Amino acid sequence: MKTNPQNLIATLALFTGLAVTTSARAEDWAAKAPAPVTNPVFFEEPFIRSEIRPLFIYQSLGKTLPVGGAYVPVGGSVQVYAVEVRWAVTDRLAIIATKDGYVDFKPDATLTKASGWADISLGLKYAVIDERENQFILTPGVELELPTGNQDVFQGNGSGEWDVFVSGAKGWGNLTLMGNVGARLPMNMAQETAQLHYSAQLAHHTHKYFVPFIAANAFTVLNSGRQIALGVEGFDLINFGATGAAGSTQAALGGGFRSKLHDKIELGFAYERSLTNPRGVFDDRFTVDFVIRF
Repeated sequence: MKTNPQNLIATLALFTGLAVTTSARAEDWAAKAPAPVTNPVFFEEPFIRSEIRPLFIYQSLGKTLPVGGAYVPVGGSVQVYAVEVRWAVTDRLAIIATKDGYVDFKPDATLTKASGWADISLGLKYAVIDERENQFILTPGVELELPTGNQDVFQGNGSGEWDVFVSGAKGWGNLTLMGNVGARLPMNMAQETAQLHYSAQLAHHTHKYFVPFIAANAFTVLNSGRQIALGVEGFDLINFGATGAAGSTQAALGGGFRSKLHDKIELGFAYERSLTNPRGVFDDRFTVDFVIRF
């Protein structure tokens, strides 16, 4: 049986076109899936990308803080200025550094105003499943936080803390659901508390200049520390080593948007509000970041 060359060429063109279209759709989904803005230290995305991410956090403190069975007035705010770095060593492996920066602690009452450097973290993540054609990715990772910060702003305590996590994302066209589950494991559980953390984000790529999302983050304290007689922990930025927070869960809900200003530059904005009482150090929070990819 003879093969018509024209039919063969047409068939090859059809399959090539389908492959290119499928690949383009897969890469398009990855580009449309926005990185989280909320909980920047522990809500690590599953995608493997090289970037520098400057960020600013303005967090209002709760009006009171549970101390030794009583409530003392606090109020005020915390501001954080930081830069996160991620480097894609391969298309599946990345080196990440998600915590550093400068903390400006400004309570209204009881506690002393202070400023200082935050702890520094460094880790790895690896995409074990990356099915772009099915719009699904799953990435475990590990990160070590070193106690290099200033104790005046509740950093530099303990002997270091591991974060072991799994992050994933699933897409349906312009809609992306992203989640992260992990455990904070201090090397000295008397000075810091072990915690589980959970994060989720649902985003819709409405336009490249406007990708709205809703996000939820929570931390569950697993043990009692021996550092400070508090009934709450420090959410994501601080690990007090609280004596009375074991078994408690702190949660926050928020929303915001990302905007692609350039092929390699994105702006992110988020507002979060605490869902649990006592609010402790987290009443509400504004976060702004810039993602600069390379």
